[in-house]
Amino acid sequence: MAISWVLAADSSHAKILQSDSRTAPLSLLEELEHPEARMKNGDFYSDEAGRSFDSGGQGRHAMEPGTDAKTTEAQRFARVLCEKLRSAALRNAFEKLYIIAAPAFLGFLRECLDENVKFRIAGEIPKDVAKHTPEDIRKKLPDFL
Repeated sequence: MAISWVLAADSSHAKILQSDSRTAPLSLLEELEHPEARMKNGDFYSDEAGRSFDSGGQGRHAMEPGTDAKTTEAQRFARVLCEKLRSAALRNAFEKLYIIAAPAFLGFLRECLDENVKFRIAGEIPKDVAKHTPEDIRKKLPDFL
C-alpha cells in the first residue's frame, strides 16, 4: 500500500495531509502557521530607513532595505517545510508527494527541496489552497494518487 502525502502551502500556512490508498480521502497530519509572513513590511523595521549621501554629489536620500522582509519570511517558512519533508522522506514516512502551493511560494519550495524529496514528487499544482478543507484539496488532485 503506497502512502501519499500532500503539502498544501502558502507563505504563512501549510497543511501536511496523507492518503493511505490511491483513492482514499486525505487526513490531516499536521498544520503549520507562519504569521510573520502576513505582517506588513513596515512592521519588520523599528524605525525609519537610514539616510545616505550620494556617492558623487551632494544629494541625500533614504536607504532601502536590500530584501523585502515578507519575501525573507516566506523563504524562511519554505525552508522549515523542506526540512520537515526531508526528515520524513529519510524515515520513509511517504512514498509519493504532491505539492499544491501558491505559485510564488512553490518557487521557494523548489529552491530548498532535498533530492530525497524531489525523487518522491508525483505532482505539483500551482494553486493557493492552503486554507481549504482536506476534501476541497483532494478535489484538486488526480483521482488516483
